Amino acid sequence: MKVTMLGTGGSAGVPMIGGADGSGDWGLCDPAEPRNRRTRPSIVIETTQKQRLLIDTSPDMRNQLLDCRIPGVDAILFTHAHADHITGIDDVRILNRIAGRPLTAHGTERTLGEITKRFGYAFRPWDPPHFYRPVLEANIVKPGDLLDVAGLTLHLFNQNHGRVDTLGFRAGSFAYSTDVVALDDSALDILAGVDTWVVDCFLRGDAHWTHANLPTVMAWVDRIKPRRTVLTHMGTEMDWAWMQASLPPGIEAGYDGLVLDIG
Repeated sequence: MKVTMLGTGGSAGVPMIGGADGSGDWGLCDPAEPRNRRTRPSIVIETTQKQRLLIDTSPDMRNQLLDCRIPGVDAILFTHAHADHITGIDDVRILNRIAGRPLTAHGTERTLGEITKRFGYAFRPWDPPHFYRPVLEANIVKPGDLLDVAGLTLHLFNQNHGRVDTLGFRAGSFAYSTDVVALDDSALDILAGVDTWVVDCFLRGDAHWTHANLPTVMAWVDRIKPRRTVLTHMGTEMDWAWMQASLPPGIEAGYDGLVLDIG
């Protein structure tokens, strides 16, 4: 199994729009370090049989798929319905053309309900043979489910993200937890002993009401004991050089385009 980290930034990316000269607000991140340039969070999981599962359709999806040389996907899982995870949905029509069929969109009832309200045309029945719009077929899932999709079996679990919940999952020795500030015992039990875990880490130290910070991630790591923890959804505090110098063994910064080979 291969995991490609398409985007590793927060909802506004790094740099954020603005800056004194309009070239971007980098915060504490060094603009000269290319791994500090981060698009909105998403991944693709590819099996040894070349089936691919896309996690979320970020507003940067088109460029992400091109930059990471992803030739197509077989299905989509939505973690939640926030804009930075769904607003690339119109480019799914090209993924439909490549696959030659509608794509199944997996998500909770709340998530798919919110996406359908905003992008109802994407869930209308397909009128073959053309894809002039995205065509998705909804499949409602819930935390605790075992979801068989694109040659993978995902064990889904609930994550607290402030006012809303998100879906995390474990697929064999790999797990993914974007947009999370708190995990309950059920989620931590599913994660226990995972080999490679990609997890939200928006800030260095200050608490945030919707996203984990580094002390929170370190406490989770102490409990579940992954061999490798890779940070994602990083904001403008999370400078690459600082993380290289400061992160403890076993915890590392992700970056856009990073490929994880999962045994």
